Amino acid sequence: MQTRSRNNFIVDIIQLIVWAGVFIIPSLVTWTMQSSLPAVLSVLKAIAKMVAPMAVLYFLNYYLLAPKFLYGGRKAWFYVINFLLIAGWNFYPFVLHGREALPVEVMEQFGDKFWTIFVGGFVGLIFFQCLVVLAAVGVCYAVRTREALVRAEEERRKSAEAELTWLKNQLNPHFLFNTLNNISSLTQIDPEQAQDRIGQLSEALRYALYDSNAEKVPLSGEVAFMENYIDLMALRCNEKTQVSRSFTLPDHEVMIAPLLFISLIENAFKHGVSARNDSLVRVDLHTEGSDLCFVCENSLLENTAEDRSGSGIGLANLKRRLELIYPASYSYDQQVVDGLYRAEVRLKNQL
Repeated sequence: MQTRSRNNFIVDIIQLIVWAGVFIIPSLVTWTMQSSLPAVLSVLKAIAKMVAPMAVLYFLNYYLLAPKFLYGGRKAWFYVINFLLIAGWNFYPFVLHGREALPVEVMEQFGDKFWTIFVGGFVGLIFFQCLVVLAAVGVCYAVRTREALVRAEEERRKSAEAELTWLKNQLNPHFLFNTLNNISSLTQIDPEQAQDRIGQLSEALRYALYDSNAEKVPLSGEVAFMENYIDLMALRCNEKTQVSRSFTLPDHEVMIAPLLFISLIENAFKHGVSARNDSLVRVDLHTEGSDLCFVCENSLLENTAEDRSGSGIGLANLKRRLELIYPASYSYDQQVVDGLYRAEVRLKNQL
């Protein structure tokens, strides 16, 4: 609302300046040519008589008739009121008083052409007044269109923010559920390690529930969270699974959307880990020029059609968040390379 009000205020000032110029400029030209105050006052008086009704007609249409009637669903009233205004303003000076107001010498000079010139001037004035009405309607339409675009953009932004909040909130319960299952099995095997992992879980939850509420978070904090997450997810793995990670941070701090890559890591552990066969999970984050690249690879195991790599709500949420947060500034690619499922997210021009 503040932006729209400020834009309307600027439009109002511009319109006032234009009409003030119409009033003042002829007088300034007269002063420049004659340097006579009586002449300037005479010109100013003549201009005021002609322009004042035009200005009233313009601002009346801009502030009242166009928004309330033309764009308010009562077009007939808009046309009727403007017709009455224009007819009323021109009836007395032209129809009743026009001929008597002119000196006899002027009428005699034009002779038989007087009425042609008189009617031509009358029609020309009405035409010019109609142009003034059209100008007011056009400016009003432009302002209303801009306001509609601003409102639409504001609604789109609010809708996107609500959707992002919903998408991000879906990650937290899922992460908690999976991790608690892993730790619960560890308590019976190694209570001391389970206690350490609970502390690690507490740190990860603090980040997921509180630190990630911002639109963007430091990349270093996100990497620390992913380190904890990988350690906790690795609890479900035995000696047949190789888990590796490589995080190469840029020299300066970079801000990114929170919890952006967790779905890929979760997907890798869910679909790429086997208790009976050799398997691998590899996570890599690095920079390429001004791009930030995240790559997650996992073993390609035999899965059912409903449970395969590259599918699931988590990855659908990731793609939607990328579209909302990094429109036209990201790429997402998934493919099978040398028996590994490989997913890559590239955030362009982030460094």
